[in-house]
Formats: sequence, C-alpha cells, structure tokens
Amino acid sequence: MGSLLRAIADCLEARFNPVAVQGELTGFSRAASGHCYFSLKDEQGQIRCAMFRRAAGLLDFSPRDGQLVELRGRLGVYEPRGELQLGVESMRQAGQGNLFEQFLLLKARLEAEGLFEAARKRPLPMLPRGIGVVTSLGAAALHDVVTALQRRAPHIPVVLYPASVQGSQAAGELREAVLKVSRRWNKDQVDVLLLVRGGGAMEDLWAFNDEQLARAIVASPVPVISGVGHETDFTIADFCADVRAPTPTAAAELCAQPQSVWLGALGLVFARLQNGVDRQMQTQTQRLDWAMSRVSRPSHLVTRQHARLAGLAQSLKHATRSALRQEQFRVQSLGAALPRELASNLQGSQDQLERAQLRLELLDPKLVLRRGYAWLADMQGVPVTAAKMTRIGQPVRATLTDGEVDLTVSAPRLI
Repeated sequence: MGSLLRAIADCLEARFNPVAVQGELTGFSRAASGHCYFSLKDEQGQIRCAMFRRAAGLLDFSPRDGQLVELRGRLGVYEPRGELQLGVESMRQAGQGNLFEQFLLLKARLEAEGLFEAARKRPLPMLPRGIGVVTSLGAAALHDVVTALQRRAPHIPVVLYPASVQGSQAAGELREAVLKVSRRWNKDQVDVLLLVRGGGAMEDLWAFNDEQLARAIVASPVPVISGVGHETDFTIADFCADVRAPTPTAAAELCAQPQSVWLGALGLVFARLQNGVDRQMQTQTQRLDWAMSRVSRPSHLVTRQHARLAGLAQSLKHATRSALRQEQFRVQSLGAALPRELASNLQGSQDQLERAQLRLELLDPKLVLRRGYAWLADMQGVPVTAAKMTRIGQPVRATLTDGEVDLTVSAPRLI
C-alpha cells in the first residue's frame, strides 16, 4: 500500500506542482507545534491542507474560518490516511493582485519551450578557477556567500557583478550583470555564477521572474546556481538555473568543495606517490647491490664461463664421435650389401634380355617361311597380299626360306 501511495504522490508532484488555489478557510486550527491544519473550500469542493510551522511563521495576518485566501503549495498524499493533501507554502488574503497567476503563466510558457529541461543543464565544475556573484552590494546574501566561501574555499577568487535585487530597475540590472559575465567569463576566469538574494514576499522577489533574465541565464556559457529567497521560495530564475539552491549560503556551498577536502585528497596522492617512489628506490637498490656483487668478483664469472666452455667442448667431442661411429657403421653395411645388390640386379637384367630375345625371334618372318609359306611381292618390292592386287601376265617375286623365285601370274582366282 505504501508503494502505491508514494507512486501516486510522485505523479502528483510531476504533473501539478506547484499549484495556486483560492477558497474559503474552514476548520482552521494551530497545533502546539506551530503547524496549521484546515480545509479550503469553494462551491465545487474542498481539499485538506497542512501549513507547517516555518511557512506559518511568515504569515502577516491571523487566518480565521470563513476568510477568503489565496494559497500556494504542493499537492501530495498523506499516507497514514491515504488522503489528498495540499502542503501550503504561502498564504495571503484574496485580492492582493495577480502576480502569482502571471508567474504560473510565464512558467508554463517557458517550460513548454524547454528552458527547464534537465538535459539542457550543465554540470558544475569540480574545481572552478573563479566564482562570480550577482547580487546587491548591500544585500545580506552577499555577506552570507562571502563568509561561506572564505570558510570553505579561500583559495578561489570571487568576482562581484553588482545589481539591484528589488525594485523596478532590478530585473534589467540583473539581466545586464548575467550578460556581462557571459561576455567576460573567460577573461575574468569565472567558471560558475551565483545569482543570490535573501528571502521576501513574492513582490520582493519579482525581479527574478523576468522573462529576459530567464533567457540570459539559459544562454550563459557559465553554469548558474540560483539561491533566491528561502527554501520555500521559487522563482523563474530557479527553474532556468543549472542548479537551484535553497538559500544563498547553500549556493556558495554547492559551487566549491571545502579546502580541507582538496588538501586531504592532495595529501593522499602525495602519500601514494611517496610510497611508489620508496618502492622503486628499494627495487633499484637491490638491483644495484646484485650488480655490484657480480662486478666486485669478476674472477668468479670467468671461472663459471671457463667451466661452461669446457662442458660445451666435451659435449661437442662426444657428439662428433657418436656421429662418426654411426657413419662408419652405415658405410660398412652398404659395403656388405653392395655385391648382393649388384649380382641381383645383373641376374635380373640377364633374364629380362633373354625374354626380349625370345619375343624378337618369335616375330622373325623366316620362321613362317620354313613352314612352307612364301612372301609375295611385285617387282618394286610392294607386298602382294590379295589376289585382286594381281593381273594376268604380271611378274611377281616370291621369297622363300633360302632365296627368291620370279613368277608370272597366269590366271588370278578370287576365293
């Protein structure tokens, strides 16, 4: 259940806050703690409200039931009872003007343009070269900021850009001061800008709701921290600034880490560096001692090298003798096998020659002639192998086993 109520509260915070409503007080009571509890109603309905001691202490009148008032605050959920509740940050009697309505209209328009987007806002520098402060020379906020910076970071220079923070000319002076920082930020070596003022009524803080001042803050090349009024006070400058601080002192604390933190970090780095140097010195000293021990007794090194050389020579001698014995054995083996191989090869060659001679003799035509055959050719020596190749009266020559016989064809007959 608690998770659901917190999720509803988050949705209300994202969708509606801050809100301004007007209505009639009913059931108003002030607890011993200083907190005030009541309901605000009109013809359409009512809503439970809680105004805590700090905001109640700023009231300039005594609220009573039936009184028509204008409230500014934030919607939330009172989890123990699961009820919708308006946390009231300021209350005034109705009829004091429409400044807050103008504030809400301008806020909605600039928010729609994307001037309040978190993705647009820049991170604060870790170690700024200088800190700029835009405020009035006579403002208590200047004293608070300077005191906080002297305590936390006296090593960082502070550049003051004076401007009025209240009155009809204040918005223009504040805007010009921010633009001056934009023009001179690199020359003045300012890496972060504080826009600060003490608390007051909405009318007192109205200069910080100027549209042109808001656009100058957004266009500034230097990250801007807004510390205007008290924690419950909100201005357009707060929404446009890169970081919103609840008070001027908090703004000073946000822009610079305490000097003690950096000194502690520097001491830690120095100690680690010193340890690293000491370890390297020890290592190199040991290496030097080892090298000196070798150089101081060179005879030992020469003796070891002589022994190593003698061992290598002995190994080479044994290896040479072993290789020579293996080659001698191989030559002897080849010498014993050579006669057998020669005899075997000669016998094989003789057998091959006899078989070739026998095949050649079988192809001798004289063997055929001895069986009573004759080889017949014309007088030019062209073999006559068929009867149709002869004619009557043609002289032919027959080759027999022991000679030749000239013949004349009398009558060729075809079979």
